[in-house]
Amino acid sequence: MTLVPEYPARADTPRSHLPFSPCVKVGGFVFVSGQASVDASGAIVPDSFEGEMRRSLDNMRQVLEAAGCTLADVVQTRNYVADPADLAAYNSIYRSYFAQPLPARTTLTGCLAGLKYEIECIAVARG
Repeated sequence: MTLVPEYPARADTPRSHLPFSPCVKVGGFVFVSGQASVDASGAIVPDSFEGEMRRSLDNMRQVLEAAGCTLADVVQTRNYVADPADLAAYNSIYRSYFAQPLPARTTLTGCLAGLKYEIECIAVARG
């Protein structure tokens, strides 16, 4: 297992005080920990569902970039949606971030406290 040494790549890449690595490289894969609507210091940024989802996906993109990957390298996502009423918006926004072939995906609802959305992923490591 290799921690991504260049993380965070940018000063505005979100950090956490919690005991986990933002991402690790294992074999030919990059495993990205759950990304939520947080700022660079790790503080939660409350917003509309769309705002929280977009911020979470943008945070994940930054973590992937630090590992030398892009969203196109993502092969699986796990998504957590607090309110099932947001599933239509979730599917629409998700399509705007990922192209065909879409990653394999799991979606869980009704499982978050204090957040509207969170995402984690597995990507193929480049090089």
